[in-house]
Amino acid sequence: MIFIASDHGGWKLKAEIIEWLKQKKIKAKDLGPMVLKQDDDYPDFAFPLVKQVARAKKNIGILICRSGIGMSIAANKVKGIKAGICHSVGQAISARVHNYCNVLVLPADFVNEEKAFKIISAFLQAEFSGEERHIRRIGKIEEYENKNQK
Repeated sequence: MIFIASDHGGWKLKAEIIEWLKQKKIKAKDLGPMVLKQDDDYPDFAFPLVKQVARAKKNIGILICRSGIGMSIAANKVKGIKAGICHSVGQAISARVHNYCNVLVLPADFVNEEKAFKIISAFLQAEFSGEERHIRRIGKIEEYENKNQK
């Protein structure tokens, strides 16, 4: 399942992405916000989304805020989440192939809808390489995460 959420800064782009996903017949669950509120806070939307993503390896998340930084910071606090900010198709491919990211973070101030669609397509189509070096690196992160999160 694909889960999608934003804060006020990504609200407009999120609506465009949801419509685009519908046209592509790709199911996605909108986790908010449902109404634009200029003073909402990105952690209020990032945490529920990443909890859903963390429930199953096949789940994917898309988070959107103005810079992508806030959502990325919040998302990566949750065990099992590997969220990456992507400004380009190349980064989206690398995020999946090398880093096994399960959450795509889009910076609404830096990507227009056309670019966002291309980034999402690349992210969804790319698969983890399974190369030993990538497995080793991700393993080190997971080992640290398991030892240091209560």
